Amino acid sequence: MKRALSLLLCLVLVCPLLSGCGAPNAAVAEIEEDEGGEVRLTDAALQSDFVCRDNDRVFYEIFVGSFSDSDGDGTGDLRGVIDRMDYLNDGDPNSGKSLGVEGIWLTPIFSSPSYHKYDVTDYYTIDPAFGTEEDLRELCELCEERNVKLILDLPLNHTGAQNKWFSLFKTAHRAGNTADPYYDFYSWCSGSENIPAGRTFRQVEGTNDYYECNFSGDMPELNFDSETVRAETLAIAKYWLERGVDGFRFDAVKYVYFGDHGSNVGFWQWYMDELRALDGGIYTVGEVWDADSVTDQYYGALNCFDFTLSQAEGLIAKAAAGSGVGNLTSYVESYLAGVRALRGDATIVPFISNHDMDRAAGFLPVTNGRMRMAANLYLLGPGSPFLYYGEELGVKGSRGSSNTDANRRLAMPWGDGDTVADPPGADYPEKNRLTTTAAEQIADAGSLYTYYKTLLMIRHANPEIARGEYHAVAGSGKLGGFVSEWEGSAVCVLHNASTDEQRFNLSAIGGHDFSVLAASIGQGDAVLDGSVLTLPPQTSAVLREG
Repeated sequence: MKRALSLLLCLVLVCPLLSGCGAPNAAVAEIEEDEGGEVRLTDAALQSDFVCRDNDRVFYEIFVGSFSDSDGDGTGDLRGVIDRMDYLNDGDPNSGKSLGVEGIWLTPIFSSPSYHKYDVTDYYTIDPAFGTEEDLRELCELCEERNVKLILDLPLNHTGAQNKWFSLFKTAHRAGNTADPYYDFYSWCSGSENIPAGRTFRQVEGTNDYYECNFSGDMPELNFDSETVRAETLAIAKYWLERGVDGFRFDAVKYVYFGDHGSNVGFWQWYMDELRALDGGIYTVGEVWDADSVTDQYYGALNCFDFTLSQAEGLIAKAAAGSGVGNLTSYVESYLAGVRALRGDATIVPFISNHDMDRAAGFLPVTNGRMRMAANLYLLGPGSPFLYYGEELGVKGSRGSSNTDANRRLAMPWGDGDTVADPPGADYPEKNRLTTTAAEQIADAGSLYTYYKTLLMIRHANPEIARGEYHAVAGSGKLGGFVSEWEGSAVCVLHNASTDEQRFNLSAIGGHDFSVLAASIGQGDAVLDGSVLTLPPQTSAVLREG
């Protein structure tokens, strides 16, 4: 017994039959919903042998300690991630029983005294609170079976102060043993008068030497002029690649040489050349939290997160508010072309929030439709988008008056007895928290979770969206979109981010006959009458050529 999906998900879909990377063959179909709230593609629209390219994958960031607890100690762990794989990706892109992400980013899992694990004490061991190397192997194997890429967060700029390398470094300095291989393992200077302006150093006890620590005194920074350090960073990556991970998210990319982008770029180009020689299929993404003019410098080495799109003042949030759709699509066209010119296989990496930011549901309210609109704008677009765990549910969290990042990393609200707890120091008010659980939203056809899941199904069914040559369609603050051409096929995606109905004459798009309404998702059904597309408020449409 099935019924048409209604409420906020008003969808009629023309889903291409995909064979590997071949051109799509359109077949008319509806997205249907089972009584249990599961959304799937009808038999007429099932995708055969869908193949996802790495540059098109939708990733899901998991803050491991807050995600899912398998052993009842209150801390999320690797086995918890294993237990939740069916939630993330059940291996069948047509089942409609999972979210449908194609990549997972695990925040640091290495041994560390902190809850966040960005102060690593041993890069070659997994923190016991998170599990074992065998757990990671099992997760890697499960991901491989389901065509999901698994990447680890690798904070190389600094270690933890409890790392044995730092102890050996301090011992060498106290002894004045310049021949010790650890003497130059960390960035340091002699005498406080020699500390470079704008940088932070702390004294090595018992000496007149100072070590660099721009993030925290408990996070001493490595010396990347040392060949020994460089070799060690390669050895770390090789170790985990050999154990089955598919790549890395690199933390604090621009700080390897503090304030020196030229040296930073040189290091990362060298490092990525070495990694690609080890594994030509490695997936990497870097954190360069800065203006595009700075981020661009690193794109010759690796893809980077697009911070211009993120947060409350980012282009996605502004467009979702109905005041910048045209600005967003024009920016994406320009920036995507720019990074591809820097490196042929480069792509953009859009996102709206992560573990260092206030959560998106706080500045994109679910109740007024802006959260859904924002999801349309970046998930029905090019590149490799990254979701932050719980975003698909509308989980909230902000630093607040306590000024703690722990409030941005709250426990995932499973609602099925999972014992995962908030991280230490979290005090986000109960009155501001999400009141529904994952279990409830999975069973609700009108939930944000179901909306996100359906968006990913539309994205998978129309690969041109992510892969093609992107050209913005002239738009306004309220209405805009793009045409994307790939392997002889083209789609047009149009967004109405306003609270009013909008009309668009498709004849204004030269060189294409977009006469098939492939999908619409939002507050109502899009209607195509001849060349005129009518979009209800806060609704997006995907059109194909007839």
